[in-house]
Amino acid sequence: MYNKDFNLKQMEYKNTKERYNLPTEVKFCKKCTMSNQRPRISFDEEGVCSACRYAEYKKTKVDWKQREQELRTLLDRFRRNDGSYDLIVPCSGGKDASYIAHELKHKYGMNPLTVTWAAHLYTDIGWQNLHNMTRIGNLANILGTPPGKTHRKITKLFFDILGEPFQGFVYGQTNFPMQIALRYQIPLVMYGENGEVEYGGDMKNAFIPTRDYRTDHKKHYFSNMPPEELTSHGISETDLVPYMAPSNEDLEKLGLELHFYGYYKKWTPQENYYYCVENTGFQANPVRSEGTYSKYASLDDRIDGFHYYLSYIKFGIGRCTSDTAHEIRDEHITREEGMSLVKKFDGEFPGKYFETFLSYCDITEEYFREVIDSWRSPHLWKKVDGTWKLRHNINKTGVDD
Repeated sequence: MYNKDFNLKQMEYKNTKERYNLPTEVKFCKKCTMSNQRPRISFDEEGVCSACRYAEYKKTKVDWKQREQELRTLLDRFRRNDGSYDLIVPCSGGKDASYIAHELKHKYGMNPLTVTWAAHLYTDIGWQNLHNMTRIGNLANILGTPPGKTHRKITKLFFDILGEPFQGFVYGQTNFPMQIALRYQIPLVMYGENGEVEYGGDMKNAFIPTRDYRTDHKKHYFSNMPPEELTSHGISETDLVPYMAPSNEDLEKLGLELHFYGYYKKWTPQENYYYCVENTGFQANPVRSEGTYSKYASLDDRIDGFHYYLSYIKFGIGRCTSDTAHEIRDEHITREEGMSLVKKFDGEFPGKYFETFLSYCDITEEYFREVIDSWRSPHLWKKVDGTWKLRHNINKTGVDD
């Protein structure tokens, strides 16, 4: 039934390939470093991924002056003249949403309310950047923090059943801003980039500025497992309240619209970083993040590295692959440079906060290793002399290349 290399003592093999409908043959984009193992990504007949084609579309087909006029028209439609908040910007305090909120306020004259869903365990730099955003960037903020024991239980649960310790964070990041929108009667929420089209995924929203909370969230963000289903895993309805979305009926009555800033303004993460250094006091890490070469993205949470490491285990796509793919599309590095960086950093174990992660989830190292191995798909991984190796990688040094 299972590959002999996956004969775990107690942990059930998760069948990643079937769960995410991954193709058996591993292919790499001809223009960037991304593979066809990213869920929902597509490759054309020339072997180019949908994210690269979308990047080409932005460079050659989009009239960004016209898009900015569309943004101004949208903002004028929601602009208020009584001093109350005009819109909500979901924001961790990182470079991207801080840039959006600051520009909306100081360039376009809006009065944004930034809404933050707390990190599991803040890093020093993440906590500092959040407060710099409010103090130096002069932005109002609401911080939502879920009940601690419940959040730890959900983190451990999803580490096991989804191979995604960040899923509880995703619930809050997605649904908590809508709760605040309803409470404050603010019908416009402005997100950053549309990750599905920027990084590779479902292209159905590629050419529109909005996403539909009624249909997109469960499939794209919740892995078809919305928070209300956690009652079957022993989480009480009371403790799930912070993670839940308001009813569609209430949101429709409010007239809620979710927009992507990346539709209106050309999305370049590196430029967002420079903007925030100058305007919101944003600081990068003094050292690179584990698993990649960058120092300025996903700095907030001490368990960030395990989110990216599980992506490497499940899909053979580590943090460095994601970073290089986008920077190749932005023409900041070449594909050859990206391949070299992937070879050097992709899949690096996030050891800095490993003991912290074990303690937070209340698990042993043995349990951790068993869960990790349960997510290794036989079409991606092979054990060689007792060590797991990728069968294929972009540098053609996998065991089956």
